[in-house]
Amino acid sequence: MTNVLIVDDNEDLRELVTLKLRYCGFDVRTAANGADALQSVAELTPDIVLLDVMMPGMSGLEVLEHWRADAATASLPVVLLTAKAQVAEVVQGFELGADDYIVKPFRNRDLVDRVNEILDRSHG
Repeated sequence: MTNVLIVDDNEDLRELVTLKLRYCGFDVRTAANGADALQSVAELTPDIVLLDVMMPGMSGLEVLEHWRADAATASLPVVLLTAKAQVAEVVQGFELGADDYIVKPFRNRDLVDRVNEILDRSHG
């Protein structure tokens, strides 16, 4: 079963995405902030991470930088989730090594499709 880590400080969003992904057959874990995300990945590396950009404390971009600097997580597929849709912010996310960038609000079906596409690319 494919393991997905959802990292978002918004509990409602975490719960909604968790329900949808579990319904689609994914094994889902969650983290509410950057520090918890780093700890969770250190304990069990997921197949893919859905990572909110704007979180208190450590931002999603800082978490992504940390993972990309570590050989053990350098190729971990990461999809950034954010309400920030400015071109410069999207470019920054990709420059830091994001595999995809999804702007909130999004349709659950679109999210699942993008997750599956990235998993196919990373395993194929």
